[in-house]
Amino acid sequence: MRATRVLLATAVASVTIVTLFPSSAPANHSWGGYHWARTANPFTLKLGDNVGLAWNKSLSVASTDWSNSGVLDTTLVAGNAGSRCKPTAGRVEVCAKSYGSNGWLGLAQIWISGGHITQGTTKMNDTYFSTGTYNTPEWRSLVMCQEVGHTFGLGHQDEDFTNPNLNTCMDYTNSPGTNQHPNAHDFAQLSSIYNHLDGSTTLAATPASIGQDTFDTPETWGRKTHSSNAGKHEQFERDLGNGNLLITEVIWVDDTLLGNEDRGNGSRGNDSRGNGNGNRG
Repeated sequence: MRATRVLLATAVASVTIVTLFPSSAPANHSWGGYHWARTANPFTLKLGDNVGLAWNKSLSVASTDWSNSGVLDTTLVAGNAGSRCKPTAGRVEVCAKSYGSNGWLGLAQIWISGGHITQGTTKMNDTYFSTGTYNTPEWRSLVMCQEVGHTFGLGHQDEDFTNPNLNTCMDYTNSPGTNQHPNAHDFAQLSSIYNHLDGSTTLAATPASIGQDTFDTPETWGRKTHSSNAGKHEQFERDLGNGNLLITEVIWVDDTLLGNEDRGNGSRGNDSRGNGNGNRG
């Protein structure tokens, strides 16, 4: 029985993909149709390594797994994010540190200009990954794989925590043992997302000014655009001006399922889980 509730949030747009998959998975799990602009396939996306020793294996495996796609390769490079996980144009910065008892286990964020991804970050909150509940190879692998997958433009295959596992990290689950890696459905979706070429690339682009360097708290995420499972699954959108958007996918922790010794770390407080203005949604 699935007992732990980590709340993995994203929005999924409606685009048709002509492929057969198990009936429990939706026909499409593109994330809003967002994608990196590029002039050739396969393309190479840099993943900036800003994580410590505890995360090295999970990041390395995720990079290798996603590079099995026919349309993209990932390569690990030295991180350039600094202590606050500042984004870098044309690549994804992958970060892990203790962000505090703020209620979120992890974030995936993409910056959008003209419908194209220009940069991305993923953040793993070691405040919770140091607890007995989440400090396991299975949870680290699932969350790392899924958050990196979001930065390619992928959403979730299934958002019902009680459904059987689909053997993919892009599946909501409370039992991560068999959801460690991408599956054929994920690679087919990537092929669908990137089945065209663009006249330019955002893989080395410098986007317009985005104001703040980092967006770590609900009041900086903008308006809530998607919520399901009684608020356990949420996405936010912030208008940065000049046609630029910030899209944030949030993983919430259910502190009632933490061990007694860790329960204080799980408290969200009155305004940690928000609707874009610091209030509980």
